[in-house]
Amino acid sequence: MKKAEVINLVTEYKINPIGIDVLKPRLGWQLNSGEQNVMQTAYEIRVANSRKDLESGKNLIWSSQKVESDQSVNVVYGGPALTSMQRVYWQVRIWDNKNRATSWSSPAFWEMGILDRSLWTASYIAMDDITTEKKSHPSQYFRTEFKTKKAIKSAKVQVTSLGVYELYLNGEKVGNDLFTPGYTTYNKRLQYQTYDVTEMLQGNNALGAIVGDGWYRGNIGWKGDYAFYGNQLALLVQLNINYTDGTNETIVSNGDWKASYGPILESDMYNGEKYDARLEMDGWTQSGFDDNKWTKVQILDHSKEILVAPQGPPVKAIEEIKPKKLITTPKGEIVLDLGQNIVGWARMRVRGNKGDRVTLKFAEVLDKDGNFYTKNLRAAEATDIYTLKGDGEEIFEPHFTSHGFRYIQVIDYPGTLSLDDITGIVIHSDIAPTGSFTTSDPMINQLQSNIQWGQKDNFLDIPTDCPQRDERAGWTGDAQVFSMTAAYNFDVATFYTKWLKDLALDQHENGSVTNVVPDILTGGEGVSAQGGATGWADAAVIIPWTVYQSYGDKRILEEQYESMKAWVDYMAVKSGEDYLWNDPKHWHWGDWLAYNADKPDYNGSVTEKDLIATAYAYYSTTLLAKIAAIIGKTEDVGKYKEQAVNIKKAFIQEYITPNGRLVSHTQTAYAMAISFDLIPDGLIEKSAAYFAADIEKFGHLTTGFLGTPLLCTTLSKIGRDDLAFMLLNRKEFPSWLYPITMGATTIWERWDTQKPDGTIIEGMNSFNHYSYGAIGEWLYTHVGGLRIDPKNPGYKHIIFDPHPGGGLTSADAEFLSLFGKIKSAWEIKDGKFHYEVVIPANTTASVTLPEATPDSILLNNSKLKSDLLKTLRQTDEGVQLELGSGTYQFSYPSGKLKL
Repeated sequence: MKKAEVINLVTEYKINPIGIDVLKPRLGWQLNSGEQNVMQTAYEIRVANSRKDLESGKNLIWSSQKVESDQSVNVVYGGPALTSMQRVYWQVRIWDNKNRATSWSSPAFWEMGILDRSLWTASYIAMDDITTEKKSHPSQYFRTEFKTKKAIKSAKVQVTSLGVYELYLNGEKVGNDLFTPGYTTYNKRLQYQTYDVTEMLQGNNALGAIVGDGWYRGNIGWKGDYAFYGNQLALLVQLNINYTDGTNETIVSNGDWKASYGPILESDMYNGEKYDARLEMDGWTQSGFDDNKWTKVQILDHSKEILVAPQGPPVKAIEEIKPKKLITTPKGEIVLDLGQNIVGWARMRVRGNKGDRVTLKFAEVLDKDGNFYTKNLRAAEATDIYTLKGDGEEIFEPHFTSHGFRYIQVIDYPGTLSLDDITGIVIHSDIAPTGSFTTSDPMINQLQSNIQWGQKDNFLDIPTDCPQRDERAGWTGDAQVFSMTAAYNFDVATFYTKWLKDLALDQHENGSVTNVVPDILTGGEGVSAQGGATGWADAAVIIPWTVYQSYGDKRILEEQYESMKAWVDYMAVKSGEDYLWNDPKHWHWGDWLAYNADKPDYNGSVTEKDLIATAYAYYSTTLLAKIAAIIGKTEDVGKYKEQAVNIKKAFIQEYITPNGRLVSHTQTAYAMAISFDLIPDGLIEKSAAYFAADIEKFGHLTTGFLGTPLLCTTLSKIGRDDLAFMLLNRKEFPSWLYPITMGATTIWERWDTQKPDGTIIEGMNSFNHYSYGAIGEWLYTHVGGLRIDPKNPGYKHIIFDPHPGGGLTSADAEFLSLFGKIKSAWEIKDGKFHYEVVIPANTTASVTLPEATPDSILLNNSKLKSDLLKTLRQTDEGVQLELGSGTYQFSYPSGKLKL
């Protein structure tokens, strides 16, 4: 059997990161072993300044020594403080529960960024181009040249911009990140990137950069705002070169650089890019280029105190999709169908004459007549225009824009357009896939695909609500309800860590949380600008809790604690002495976009907003009390526990009748009250009956953004899987599967975004909105049976508890945790229930075998052995076993299962 080994070393969730500014980074690793019941009992970490010293064990800068612990994730570096741009190498070995030590792992490293801001010697440079008009401006080009005369040991460049940039060195793009420096609250936090350019340097060198408007100066929000954060673009570059003789040199952006305009006439996040290839400047990123006609740059006085290293993943081009069809619409439009709603752009291959102009337009759907449909984009033009230079085959890809689309209309293409001439480029934050869920039902599999595509498409540096129209904002409510589903599908630990820092910075002094993050609404007009909306602002508490549960990350609770506390205290002030948040002047979104039907006997789906507000006040206060206990804020634990008790008493008195009926007799109200544990024990059965009866009455869901994520989970909680599966399997409007019958490849914003007759609702209507995809959490945890143990977060102890039903004959839920692969896969075949679980090393699990009896179970075709029988418990649900790591395949007769 293969010897156990330590693999997959990460620092702050990343492999060999450079340019980080976390002063005490957290380290993690996995244990790979082919044996069962393997646990880590101790570890030893060592850190050195060089790989040679590390592997020899000499001149170490820190050794943890042998630490008796089973912790293998989020282990805090305990060595001396590190300095700016210092690289250190590290490795680890562990001891297992059989008192065996592994070999040292392969070395890994991390490198610090610029920690001492006085080391920023570069200046922000800019053109004399200050926006006064509300329109897109040309992108700006910057360049300089320099020489190196010695042998180079290493070279790193730090770069950021006011706007979005692309950096070039000696004719090649530096890195493959997109839309850098990323989207933050720019007046408070500006990220800079660090790239290793050692192999790109030569004797004569040229540095160049293109800077576009981006989120900083471009069109932002649906009110036509430009230059929200600033009206002048700028670039900041610092290249640090270390020579083999021990000397070093720094090349910086300064007054010696030159600037010009170029072929990018406009490049706007919403409206698209206009590119004139006739204006290209061949060789501008290489040495020897004649830049005499370029202008001298200005030095811009802008803060370097707000510079931070990025924690979240960069945006990248992840995938390419070829069109499936070339369509001529009834209107005569030439349209390509990718077959999938994506976010990104189209790469075009074209030949033509100088001055020929090709226009690309982007849309999510065709209308009921089969024509290209863009009304739901509202003011977003979503149009790229390319002017040819007439020099053989030309390739066009935009630089600083993205579109949400499935269909591409091509106008004035010279020659005959073929499917090979256009490629869809899929972009999103570089979040690693972690989860998969498949069943015996192809439509549910398509639903899972739609959920995951909706997440990819809307995780573009921030969690946007939609990727196509003139909005694309970081709505807190959408992010909140979807956060746990998001954490199953992809690794979102650093994505949320980065975004939550901006949430805290944008939070108002009174504790109110803005509706969108980064906040582009406060100070505007209308209800959108007010903030402090329950269910939305609660993202401040719920998303850090999600990250803690999913990754065992206590630090995010510590770093976000003051933000959480401020929000909960704000709710307490708004609720007053009676603990009811029922201020009629305070705006809440409520159960946004809840289903409503034009039926004579329909009693409504509108849940009173004060009921929702008070319910969320209770839920977030309860979470805060738990969080305070976890991170040692003992003085707050009792305070918030007592506060929660008082809110619950007030809720019961105000919103629940003595017979268990809620004053808002809606599915959302019952799902929320039951899920949040607001129903008195003696009334749960009666409230549950009201809840179930409402669903039976309508035969469909009536919930909106806040109710829908809780719906099936709560039905399962009250023992009504039959109703939960009925809602899941429903194909008629309103349901999760109805959009799939209409050809949807992502989640819709509304239940009736497109009517059965093909009619599309005009105005606010997105075909790519992930909120209703929060059903994914229930699919993973209940149907698939792969659950987090709240008492042992981060999958240190796993709960396997599958629930067959709904006519499904199989379900397979898999998740790549920080410890390794987890699998919960069941199948009903030949009269037997077959169940496979995979438990990674250094974890344990509780496994429930539904409707099983001890004498009926076979493990790997054999009766259970005595060591497993000792852990066996017969429960109302079936048989429960306690297992260590390994792969287990159970089978037993399926006769008692409810299918």
